[in-house]
Order: sequence, then C-alpha cells, then structure tokens
Amino acid sequence: MRILLVDDSRAVAAVMAARLTILGHEVTQAENGEVGVANFACCPPDLVLMDVEMPVMNGFVAAERIRALEARQDWAWTPIIFLTASDTPENLVTAIEAGGDDFIAKTVPEAVLQAKMKAMARIAGLRKQLFEANYKLEALAHQDGLTGIYNRRYMDLRLDHQWGEALRCGAPFGLLLVDVDNFKRYNDHYGHQAGDDCLKAIAGAIAAVAGQANADGLARDAFVARYGGEEFAVLMPRCAEADYLNVAEKVVEAVRRLEILHALNADWGIVTLSVGGAYVERAEGRLALLFRSADANLYQAKRDGRNRAEVCAVAVESP
Repeated sequence: MRILLVDDSRAVAAVMAARLTILGHEVTQAENGEVGVANFACCPPDLVLMDVEMPVMNGFVAAERIRALEARQDWAWTPIIFLTASDTPENLVTAIEAGGDDFIAKTVPEAVLQAKMKAMARIAGLRKQLFEANYKLEALAHQDGLTGIYNRRYMDLRLDHQWGEALRCGAPFGLLLVDVDNFKRYNDHYGHQAGDDCLKAIAGAIAAVAGQANADGLARDAFVARYGGEEFAVLMPRCAEADYLNVAEKVVEAVRRLEILHALNADWGIVTLSVGGAYVERAEGRLALLFRSADANLYQAKRDGRNRAEVCAVAVESP
C-alpha cells in the first residue's frame, strides 16, 4: 500500500515508517497536518496514518480537510487511522466526527500493526476494483453502443465545457456536422446489418482523421461523436481558420477511400459524406447560431451534389 504518515515527531515517524516498510508498504512522511493535506492532494494514498497533536494543523483539522478534498474531487474514500498515546473516549469521538476511521497507539504491538495493515490492504484492493469498475461504467455511458465513439449525451456535456473555455479565453471554436449521403437507400438496398457495419466503418474513419488532426497540431482537443442516426459531429476548439475546411475535406476523403459499395448513391457508386462546418475566430454570443450555420452549410453541400464539404466563418450574435 501507499501510506501517508503524518507526525511531527521525527523519531516516532522514523520508527513507524521503518516498521511499515518492513511490512512491504511504501511510506511518504509529512511533518504536520498542513503538509499532510498538501501531500494528499498531490498524490492520494491508500491509507493515512495521522498524529493527533501537531503544530500548524492538528490531525483532526487535517482529516476534515482531506474529507473535503475527497468530496470536491470525487475521490474514493481513503481510510484515516489516528496515531495517539491517549486513546480516550473523547478523542475517539472527535476523531470519528472529523472523518477518521480508527485509532491505534504509537507503540502498537507488531502483531496488531501487521493485522491492521492487512485489513487496510484488503480495503485498498477493493477500492481499486471499485474505481476500475466505475471507470468502465462511465466509459460505457459515454459511448455510442453501435459505433464505439462518443454518444450525443457526452457530446453535449463536452460541448458545454469546451464552449465555456473558449468564451473565457476568447478562443476560436468550430464544429463539423457530417451526414452519410443517401443512407436510407443504402439500408433499404443492403439491409440493416450492412448499414450498421457501414456506420461503424465511417465512425472509425472520422475518428482517425480527428485523432490525426490532434497529433499534427491542426486541432486541439477535437473529438467525434455520433450526433444521431447516420449523422456525426466533430467539435474543433482552438483551430486555425484554414484547418476547419482542411479537416472537413480530410473527413470526406477518408470515407471515400473506404470504397464501400453503394449502388444507389447517384454518380458515385460508393458511400460518401456531406459535411457542413462553421466556426468563429473568437467565441462569444450564442452557440446555437454556430450549429444553425453548420447545419445550413451541410444542406448546401448536399444541394451542390454531395460528397463534399462546405465550411464558413460566422458572426455570432450577442445574447
């Protein structure tokens, strides 16, 4: 386990750290509650061993600060055991109310210390499993069930955050709306299973373009989501003006290169995309206008023959 040991007595801390190290644990030391809270915030441990009486900040106050940190950061609960030479009922009550979980004497016998650490190690293991399970569940909640890319719900959450950042910084912001040309005809002709496979391949191609744009510096934090049905969206915060059209054309070309047969797609004979994009050089005003402009450009791309991208800057109206 990773243990944070908080004690102002160097001698006591050195002895306890040595005992814990022999038991196979990794120990980080802090000389008072204030330093302990800072260390916890920097690198959350599996267990906190905390002295009660310390200068600068005592153990009870430090425990309260740690619990407050956990609440703000959504960290899993971390056991806090107080080290004391005076395990009075009053101290025990104060410790529990401050967010502590147990008391042990600084001179605790080796067998008792080892048993407590084994129990804490089991808890640490369960916490890790719970964290991993929650992470997987959260990832699944953000994914589109068919294509594996982000879903509309997560896109809306991410969009609110990225637009808010762009507003604060006065940064550029753009988006692309992507639609598969004549997809209903594709489904009707080839069947829904083929349609699903087609959407999966398209989603992968668009995501690859966005990822490469991030890697090449054409975009920063660009990401792709399934907007609905056969529609996709690419959010592109903080891009240079020329890169919106650049990425949009790369998206069209990437799907064209898949060469998925589509006999009913006009003159093309393969699956193609239409892309409408809109961007502002400085984020301000209403985000809804950006979506309306991108949607209008998408329909313009379709009117102009499909298999193409239409992107333009817009003047965002003030609220």
